Amino acid sequence: MTARQHDSSVYEEIQASEQFQELRRRFRAWAFPMTAAFLAWYLLYVILSAWARDFMGTKVIGNINVALIFGLLQFVSTFGIAWAYSRFAGKRLDPLADEIRHDTEGKSE
Repeated sequence: MTARQHDSSVYEEIQASEQFQELRRRFRAWAFPMTAAFLAWYLLYVILSAWARDFMGTKVIGNINVALIFGLLQFVSTFGIAWAYSRFAGKRLDPLADEIRHDTEGKSE
């Protein structure tokens, strides 16, 4: 079944369903706090780079300073969040989305 075979009432019905609202709630409960945490972490890096130059310039090993380590940790945290989301979605979102899809496809057959 393609999207062209549906009229808007099918999508409105799905959106109004309790299952879909639960799916949205689960997604938001994970995505909003994680987004806020990552933005806070990123802003900390920017603020420290602008106003704590002596601290950020502190050498740790050889020519590697705190700023370089924090910058690399931005990449590490980005990949970590992507990995964590993948696991979260696989356990908490995908089964419910599959159930919604199965119910919707079952009604149209």
